[in-house]
Amino acid sequence: MCGIVGVISKSPVNQLIYDALLLLQHRGQDAAGIVTAMGTKFFMHKARGMVRDVFRTRNMRALPGTLGLGQVRYPTAGNAYSEEEAQPFYVNAPFGVVLVHNGNITNAHALKKELFDIDRRHINTESDTEVLINVLAHELEQAARDLPLTHEEIFKAVAAVHRRVKGSYAVIALIAGYGLLAFRDPFGIRPLCLGASETAEGTDWMVASESVTLEGTGHRLVRDVEPGEAVFISLDGQLHSRQCAERPVLNPCVFEFVYLARPDSVIDGISVYHARLNMGETLAQRVINMMPPSEIDVVIPIPESSRPAAMQLAQKLGKPYREGFVKNRYVGRTFIMPGQGVRKKSVRQKLNAIGMEFKGRNVLLVDDSIVRGTTSREIVQMAREAGASKVFMASAAPPVRFPNVYGIDMPTKTELIAHGRTMDEIRDYIGCDALIYQDVDAMKRAVHALRPDLKGVEASCFDGHYITGDVSAEDFDAIQTQRASQPQDEEGAERTRLSLQSPSQ
Repeated sequence: MCGIVGVISKSPVNQLIYDALLLLQHRGQDAAGIVTAMGTKFFMHKARGMVRDVFRTRNMRALPGTLGLGQVRYPTAGNAYSEEEAQPFYVNAPFGVVLVHNGNITNAHALKKELFDIDRRHINTESDTEVLINVLAHELEQAARDLPLTHEEIFKAVAAVHRRVKGSYAVIALIAGYGLLAFRDPFGIRPLCLGASETAEGTDWMVASESVTLEGTGHRLVRDVEPGEAVFISLDGQLHSRQCAERPVLNPCVFEFVYLARPDSVIDGISVYHARLNMGETLAQRVINMMPPSEIDVVIPIPESSRPAAMQLAQKLGKPYREGFVKNRYVGRTFIMPGQGVRKKSVRQKLNAIGMEFKGRNVLLVDDSIVRGTTSREIVQMAREAGASKVFMASAAPPVRFPNVYGIDMPTKTELIAHGRTMDEIRDYIGCDALIYQDVDAMKRAVHALRPDLKGVEASCFDGHYITGDVSAEDFDAIQTQRASQPQDEEGAERTRLSLQSPSQ
């Protein structure tokens, strides 16, 4: 999961891209990068860390130009600890291309071999983004051979990328001396939207992962980039678009609505906040069906993205909604945490219970999802220590039983608390008195109700259906091998929503 943004303007864009990345910080906290262009020359700065730490005044001054792009990274492929794999990526031929990418290429290994053996291109990292930019560069070279580069040739190249690349990808690229290109995979798994701002000199354009980025920087949301569509904006601000996929069908990632996106964003015409309210509504019905609501004294969310669902659930049950946990927004990363006991301490540094909301009460804790269960177990224990008589746990998402291969850093199946365990076994591990999960179909209905023409959603980690049709058992083995070979810091090992979500969520 990453956040990406691209801008083409009549004035310098370095500060604008920086501001946009701050609005996307919740989508990636491991690395950040910006590239700008002046004439045919690119200027780039990228490093590991948060946006505010990566970019200093001297770095910003070294990023001139009126078009550029940026990315915040939350790694799901390659080496999470390599500065080389921070984005943007650059190739010098043809023309000079820089690119940022949100998603995960599922056939990256086969493409890497194909690029070396057939296209004569060398890949120097384990990043699937480097694979993607080299495929695009090769197809641009083929499409524009002996021809001037126009939007027609660019769209022809994107169509060829769609035929070769599998998986999820929302992409923004700059082509030196020509303009800005953005495109989305044929299933529209990862989000991408287009915005505009009118100035005295003409129209400024922005493409970004979430609509909140446009609104927060003074742009109006024009529309979402359609699945399979490519948008090209020339240096003079002319916008061209074309459907470049043969059989596009929108299947947005449902995890965006569960907890990835900011609640004030609208993705593919669907309000993230409203989707979470709907999930609270359906979860409330699930609670009613599984236990007497009279046993519940108070509903308490686990900060922060579960709040809309918890509020709606409490209203539906007719129970008080209370904030029982306070989040410390200023806890930094804690590196090289060797054991579970140290991780437990980290959870308690990030959350603190308000004793008066728990003492002598039967509390229903609401979380957006339960992945490994280790954090949920610790939070339940915190509630008991604060004096709760009984602790019930409800998840606004269904059990996470399958790995995610489309751009979310999800554990391997052996690490998932719901994989291969019964509800009773999960409840016993977490230590709660009752455990209620959202139903898969109810979750899908909560999103579908907000856009009835939606054909489906990508929900593979819940239902095991991988919509690209090219995911095999070997892919899961490769993911597990890659994760085992990575050094682990606390966030790399735990990846809880406590560290993933930004303060604004």
